[in-house]
Amino acid sequence: MPYHKNKRQSFEAAQQAYVQLQEAIENLHEEDADYGHQHKVAEQELDEAIQVIQKAQVTASEHQKRQLDLYSQEITKYRQQLLE
Repeated sequence: MPYHKNKRQSFEAAQQAYVQLQEAIENLHEEDADYGHQHKVAEQELDEAIQVIQKAQVTASEHQKRQLDLYSQEITKYRQQLLE
């Protein structure tokens, strides 16, 4: 039972990290005075999402792994966006 709970909690943490990254990216507006701060927050959210997703993949079920792989693919796109 604890193993399944841990799997679920890890996956949910990965989902949450991904959503927070999406929100940080959506809040990026180059014309805003605090763009530099927004960009830094987005980079921090990116780093955190990568770490949390990697940890979740260790205990994830096959279905969860497929979803985590999709998150990872999207994160790669977000990383490119932040580097531009």
